[in-house]
Amino acid sequence: MEFSIKSGSPEKQRSACVVVGVYESRKLTLAAELLDKAADGYIAGIVRRGDMEGKSGSTLLLQNVPGTLCERVLLVGLGKEKDFREKEFTTAIRNTVKTLNETGAFDASIFLTELAVKKRSVGWRIRQATMVALDATYKFDQFKSKKDETRRHLRKLMLSVERRNELHDAEQALQQGIAIGQGMSLARDLGNLPANICHPSHLAEKAQAMADEFKLECKILDQAEMETLGMHSLLSVAKGSAQAPKLICLTYQGGKTSEKPIVLVGKGVTFDTGGISLKPGADMDEMKFDMCGAASVIGTLHSVARMGLPINLTVIVPAVENMPGSQATRPGDIVTSMSGQTIEILNTDAEGRLILCDALTYAERFEPDTVIDVATLTGACVVALGNIATGLFSNKDSLARDLLDAGTEANDRAWHMPLWDDYQELLKSSFADMGNIGGRWGGAITAACFLSRFTKKFEWAHLDIAGTAWTGKEASGRPVPLLTYYLLQRAGMLN
Repeated sequence: MEFSIKSGSPEKQRSACVVVGVYESRKLTLAAELLDKAADGYIAGIVRRGDMEGKSGSTLLLQNVPGTLCERVLLVGLGKEKDFREKEFTTAIRNTVKTLNETGAFDASIFLTELAVKKRSVGWRIRQATMVALDATYKFDQFKSKKDETRRHLRKLMLSVERRNELHDAEQALQQGIAIGQGMSLARDLGNLPANICHPSHLAEKAQAMADEFKLECKILDQAEMETLGMHSLLSVAKGSAQAPKLICLTYQGGKTSEKPIVLVGKGVTFDTGGISLKPGADMDEMKFDMCGAASVIGTLHSVARMGLPINLTVIVPAVENMPGSQATRPGDIVTSMSGQTIEILNTDAEGRLILCDALTYAERFEPDTVIDVATLTGACVVALGNIATGLFSNKDSLARDLLDAGTEANDRAWHMPLWDDYQELLKSSFADMGNIGGRWGGAITAACFLSRFTKKFEWAHLDIAGTAWTGKEASGRPVPLLTYYLLQRAGMLN
């Protein structure tokens, strides 16, 4: 989809459709009033008769509105004006784009981006509108022999700003929104791929292709190299699979050579049967999404590279498949991690932490400023937070606050969870330094406590995306927006 920014009057737009808003009850926005004035009260008459109440989620398509140069006018309900905030704005944009995509309009001019959203800049409105538009039009149908028929896909969107002096900030925000939207689409594509295609080697190939595209440094470690490094915790997860494990490392150098990098670590379990601790059969197909942490950090790097942010960023993806083969790790086995700490594997379905701990130790060699790991780690986090918020844990409160702020700004929210030493007691093992599970209660917290034992040398945060990485049967692209907004803030480029 092509995007553009413009400052102009709605009645003068020669597009297939002009989009304006109506508040509840039946109050026209400024752009709608301008259209109505040109139409000699035509729109106000329709609204007055009750065809459009202005309720959030409602739309009304008008054809051949007199006094205008466009083919159609789309009225979008905004809800109550006093309640019009971030959620209502993004809902209005999403409903707009979905409706436009069904009308057969080739292009459209959207004036909703002129609307005031409390404490949000014009840059925020343009960036969010662009991200939502790309998300709303995303399709994953490459494996369907017969594609769904659409009358005529929406191809061009013009986003309006009220004043010409806002154009510069709006244009920068537009490019950022496109980059974030593309990063989300890449993450969704990787997450939606079936596990017979998206295995560790496939992820490695995708990483190398992205490195070639953006001139990144790419290093991929194979099993022998990981054995030499002592990554026996990571390798224990892959022992039952015919798919060879990979450790993928991508480096983007946008800042000064002397600046320490930010490191993102993404869990890349391309399929998770649970291993010997086999999962129930119901919904096991969704375990292809267990690499969405990897998908999200790769998608974030894509966004950063496209924007050319002045930061240094390294992405590490431990990629494995967890299968119950004849060589698979058994409950009760003890392994030595790369850090030298020993782990009693009490449940082979708690495998994400086993690959992440070695990846976190590997991150030490980059002398990072900050490390953030992203993982579909625990069902317990879904029980705690549902599918709304990502679980956030950190050994640095200021880092947690920065990530929470970025999530709120991006409309990709997280919630700060405790990481108290009291919970560490639950990981005690009679035979090793620690067990890989902590019992029934506080599962998301004890998983984070396990990871914290491998992060003593740097500032670290852990994002448990088990509830937010996919919705229904489709990857969501989260938390690419949260991560990218955080990196934009670090780069000082968020207007």
